[in-house]
Amino acid sequence: MLKNGYSTSNKMPEIIDKASLKTTAKPISTKVVSSTPGRLRLRVAHSHRQVEKMQHIADVLSANSHINQVKTNVSHGSIVINHDGEDGSLENVLATLKDLGIIFADVTEGNTEAAAGISSAVVDLNQRVKQSTHGAFDLRILFPLGLASLSLRQLLNKGLQLEIIPWYVLAWYAFDSFIKLHVNSQKQSTNE
Repeated sequence: MLKNGYSTSNKMPEIIDKASLKTTAKPISTKVVSSTPGRLRLRVAHSHRQVEKMQHIADVLSANSHINQVKTNVSHGSIVINHDGEDGSLENVLATLKDLGIIFADVTEGNTEAAAGISSAVVDLNQRVKQSTHGAFDLRILFPLGLASLSLRQLLNKGLQLEIIPWYVLAWYAFDSFIKLHVNSQKQSTNE
């Protein structure tokens, strides 16, 4: 029984259209973003945001008689499922999703779209710097070197002034970023 959007039924719902269900080899991680009576909104993990996968999910869900409408947004990884809201319809929808190989997990782990975009831009810039310097330098050297030169410039120009951002803070950032950037590169090289 469904009361105020919460399920209290313990019996397993029936699957309406079993012939069209195909489980995938790798489970599809999703997160329930919103669940109101008659409407379920899911967010699909970044690694599964392909048009074919999401369209297959939408097609199978649309074949379910309890579901009125399915909308997908591949760029945001959103699937909105409008169901009839009767007793057992939400359980039926969830059972259909599980039969499709969908698991409900926290998909916010990992990089967001903005972080992934910035990361890919920095990797691209790093590759261009490496190519232009014929492999002699990359951003893992140039960024800490730039901070170190700023700290040295501030030390020479202003001395040991402690009331502004002092030179040794910039020197610490240079050292810290150098260590962190090279530790990450060592982990990546051992994984390859």
